[in-house]
Amino acid sequence: MRITRFGLPFAITAGLLTGCGVAPSREAIEADVDQAVELESPATPASWGTDSGTGAVQVGWIDSFNDPALTNLVVEAQSNNRDLAAAAANVDRAWALARRAGAALSPDVGISAGAGRTGSVDSSAAATDLSLGLQISWEADLWGRVRAGQSGAVASAQAREADFRSAQHSLAAATAKAYFTAIEANLQADIARETLEILEETQRIVNVKYENGMASAQDVSLTRSDLASARERVTTLDGSFRDALRALETLLGRYPGAELAVRGSLPNAPPSPPAGVPSELLERRPDIVAAERRVAAAFNASAQARAARLPRVGLTGDLGGASGSLSDLLDPANIAWRAGASMLAPIFDGGRQREAVEIATAAQEQALAAYGQAALNAFGELERNLDQGVVIAQRTVDLEEATREAANAFRIARLRYEEGEEDLLSVLTIQQRVISAKSALSSVERLLLEQRVNLNLALGGSWET
Repeated sequence: MRITRFGLPFAITAGLLTGCGVAPSREAIEADVDQAVELESPATPASWGTDSGTGAVQVGWIDSFNDPALTNLVVEAQSNNRDLAAAAANVDRAWALARRAGAALSPDVGISAGAGRTGSVDSSAAATDLSLGLQISWEADLWGRVRAGQSGAVASAQAREADFRSAQHSLAAATAKAYFTAIEANLQADIARETLEILEETQRIVNVKYENGMASAQDVSLTRSDLASARERVTTLDGSFRDALRALETLLGRYPGAELAVRGSLPNAPPSPPAGVPSELLERRPDIVAAERRVAAAFNASAQARAARLPRVGLTGDLGGASGSLSDLLDPANIAWRAGASMLAPIFDGGRQREAVEIATAAQEQALAAYGQAALNAFGELERNLDQGVVIAQRTVDLEEATREAANAFRIARLRYEEGEEDLLSVLTIQQRVISAKSALSSVERLLLEQRVNLNLALGGSWET
């Protein structure tokens, strides 16, 4: 085409004037990103520091709890959450910006049309002027400035997508934890009600023994005091259960009326992952993906800033016709064309573009540091949650034994009291041990479920609506 003939001399002249190289290719930048990310990543251990036992890593980690009600609640939360909707819109915006950045690689084509009449003031004679034209302009991206900008915008959009997935995972985790908390609050209230029933029976026995002269007024007061405390605890735990339901309903986007029905027992915890090398950790965690993509965006921004210091070459072309009548407007004799090229080479701007390069370089270093810290935090979360799994598993074994033995001791003590071989204070003290052990066991079972949630997040477990 004729236009390219005008652009070539300017491209050669620009190269001779600057003596500078072009911006790196997209593949070269991505290779630089991979190398920089590898250098910033903490050394991957040969194996996790904590042996977590056996079991397969669950990817669809919400489904791994085998609780359809929980799965449905997570889907509902993700459908109704306003923050998640805002994050989704942010992703759409980022991709629109990426498409706009890429549009600069294509020529701008426009069409113009006009019509007018001219004549002298003292004459009735007038002439009609008609025009029709086609304008084409295009910046020759000789140094890769526009391409770098497009690649950076794409990387930023990919980072936003990863942020959105991370928000999905966080919301799923928050919903699961709120669900487990509500179930445990209900279980704690059930334990308190069970204790209240036992104390009511104990008071009945004490009253009978007191009437027969076999118990003291002190025993009667003790049972009454414990009974009142048990009623207060039931009231408190019922309130806690309603608060837990409201927190869950808020996450679901429902009115917090404490009307949601939950199951009566905690679900079984999924098996823990096996010990091994977390080689895919940095690749599938959404927050790590986002950090890596921000590094890529920063590298492209740096390349774009450097290329901006080089001359810009623009190519333009016009094709149009003018005539006094519409029928002759497209006659080849009335059509003219024009092609041209322009070059703008920065000479002095007060250091603005030089500082733009410095800013982009600093942003690149910042993105790399953020990636390295995010990777280190990921390994820290993984090791911490693996260790917590071991701790909670041992606590569960110990508390199950404590609950079992305390219940047996209480049964014996109560029989001995009824036979007059044990004082009431000892019986009530042992009963408090039973209550404490049951309550602690329920709490640690919930903690184990929360540990599984946190562990799957640390492993980059995904949840898709």
